[in-house]
Amino acid sequence: MSIRDDIIASRIPARAFIAMGMFWGVFGAYVPWIKAQAGLNDADFGLALLFGAAGAVGAMWIAPKVDRGLGAYAMVGGAVAMVAAFILPGLANSWAFFALAMLLAMGTSGLLDVIMNARLSGIEVEAGRSLMNLNHALYSFSYGVAAIGAGLMREAGIPPIVCFALIGLGTLIVTPGLRHEDKISNSDEAGTRHGFGLSKPLLICAGLVTLIGFMAEQATEGWSALHLERSLGVGAAEGAMGPAILGFTMGIGRLTGQVLTRFVSEGRALQGAGALAALGAVLAAWAPTPALVYMGFAVIGFGVSITAPMTLVWIAKTLPAGQRSLAISRVVLVGYTGFFIGPPLMGFLAQAFGLPMAFTILGALLALIAIVLVPALRFFARGGQPVQT
Repeated sequence: MSIRDDIIASRIPARAFIAMGMFWGVFGAYVPWIKAQAGLNDADFGLALLFGAAGAVGAMWIAPKVDRGLGAYAMVGGAVAMVAAFILPGLANSWAFFALAMLLAMGTSGLLDVIMNARLSGIEVEAGRSLMNLNHALYSFSYGVAAIGAGLMREAGIPPIVCFALIGLGTLIVTPGLRHEDKISNSDEAGTRHGFGLSKPLLICAGLVTLIGFMAEQATEGWSALHLERSLGVGAAEGAMGPAILGFTMGIGRLTGQVLTRFVSEGRALQGAGALAALGAVLAAWAPTPALVYMGFAVIGFGVSITAPMTLVWIAKTLPAGQRSLAISRVVLVGYTGFFIGPPLMGFLAQAFGLPMAFTILGALLALIAIVLVPALRFFARGGQPVQT
């Protein structure tokens, strides 16, 4: 099957992936403006994002019920809610306003994220082929395009509310096309929903790998522009290139992830990805020129791009078929926690030690994937079905 066939097969949820990527791309590019507009220091900004992260985790917890309740209109409802919520960060002029805005923006984003990934998984089963890497790549590419466009608009003095409104209008236009009937039955989940026989240490290690990967992705998206502008004194457009480069390299990494597994095992790929991303974080932290910092962000993006999908593939190959769905859902829930705690954690570290040291600590966490977590996964995987890792 060609990429064109895969795009056609997943065209409905793909619109949601693209829309979400564009909203977060605009946010990443406008972080310095929004932060200054609300009068926040690094710790205040990080605390507000942590407040928003709590909303995201709560929304993800109830997302399956919302998905079932709204049925075919679940992605439509999630997209409309996300559009309304993302208007607010562009208007924030105080910590309380910004914290509330991020609670709603991250909450609706987390809700739609779970729903669109669940619907995509159903389409994968129906189509009989993998579509996850492609759609996550679409998210990354749309994030990069939006970050560049938003950076140019910020350079021209256009306020964030205008950019968010334009993305919102475009999303609302395609929203009717997000209606999707889930044809995959959930009847086979009944026997495994209690999690009997699942290896908790295995799931914890897998969850930590995805958590660190998502945490590094979101921390870099949220703080790369600030690091470039504050540490190296570049302009708004040059600063926006940080999150844009991350998005593009993550898209390329995700497209190549499927090919990579034909030549190396999941374990070796994850160790290489963790080590590569760690080196990229250290380079981005201490490089003396913008070009080298851009290179560091590119290396981070390419490395972290495969951590989540490669871990999920490994879990699926290790566990019996009856346990895979529940195991993957638990790993994803732990992983997406990192997606939302990354930016606030960077805020606290930046306030305490400065952004270069914050990126260095992020690199140390990424190195744990290669040094500690993958060997632990190999050890605990021996209790499941034999798999070469």
